[in-house]
Amino acid sequence: MRILVLGGTAFLSAEIVRSAVAAGHDVTCLARGSAAVPPPGASWLRADRSLGANAYADAEGEWDAVVDVARDPVAATEALEALAGRAAHWTFVSSCSVYADASVPGADEATPLLPALPAGTPSTADTYGESKAAIEEATLQAAGGKVHLCRAGLIGGPGDSSDRYGYWPARFARDSRPVLVPAIDTSPTQVIDVRDLAAWILRAAEKGVTGPLNAVGGQVPFGTFIAAFRDAADHRGRVIPAAEAWLARQGVNYWAGPDSLPLWLPPGHDGFMARSNSAALNAGLQLRPWQETLAGTLMDERTRGLDRPRKAGLSPGTEARLAKKLPRSL
Repeated sequence: MRILVLGGTAFLSAEIVRSAVAAGHDVTCLARGSAAVPPPGASWLRADRSLGANAYADAEGEWDAVVDVARDPVAATEALEALAGRAAHWTFVSSCSVYADASVPGADEATPLLPALPAGTPSTADTYGESKAAIEEATLQAAGGKVHLCRAGLIGGPGDSSDRYGYWPARFARDSRPVLVPAIDTSPTQVIDVRDLAAWILRAAEKGVTGPLNAVGGQVPFGTFIAAFRDAADHRGRVIPAAEAWLARQGVNYWAGPDSLPLWLPPGHDGFMARSNSAALNAGLQLRPWQETLAGTLMDERTRGLDRPRKAGLSPGTEARLAKKLPRSL
């Protein structure tokens, strides 16, 4: 297949390129390359999508598959205008954040979506779901029945810089001091390995899979994850559970960002990491055991540095201060 990846230099898009090259496909990346270059074996069209439609001028000819991971509806629409007519299959990597309701466990692709971000409205972190919904709408309008809307969940595994999953194995491996965790042992977590997601996107393009499909991992209770993280890192210190209300009063953030506790969700999000993946599994999505994702992530975290600055998780100082207030052992 002749495949064009819009991106191809960071985390998921780079993994898609690696998978496609390994499978023997003719892969081209359209990317700036300002932070990283495409993986070996792929051709590189050096272009800046923020400059508008001219960015696609050198993406000539017909494409068996195009993969876009865009967050900005403007850039996504320009790509569609330039390329959709010459693509046999189009994958847009969307997100389960497009769903309007995150409260119901087991919800599937029929769940209503957020309203699409209105044209002319800036796409920001706060409008992420609406932006993805707008791109889904534009993609369906431009590419119709050849579109795979890949609604990804939380992505983990080697190479992730978001720290929304890797914080935990890295934290247990960093030192033996007490680890503060939210007291949510039975709450579900749902993480898809980046390698599985990339393989699925490629397989779906090869098979001509279309329609919206939730690309999410299996559900694992938070307490099971924590115990496995601790064992994998051989952590011998205390684990200190804290009530959710107490954490919120201390100013600890949910989910992501500075001084947060990853995998801890705000009220009303009982279904956010408990969505149905049955349709994608039936269409060919394959998931490795979650223990393999854990092991690969821990190895990657050790390589990149357990003490590196992080986008999510508690800082050592904040954790130590809070842990002194909750001296109970799990």
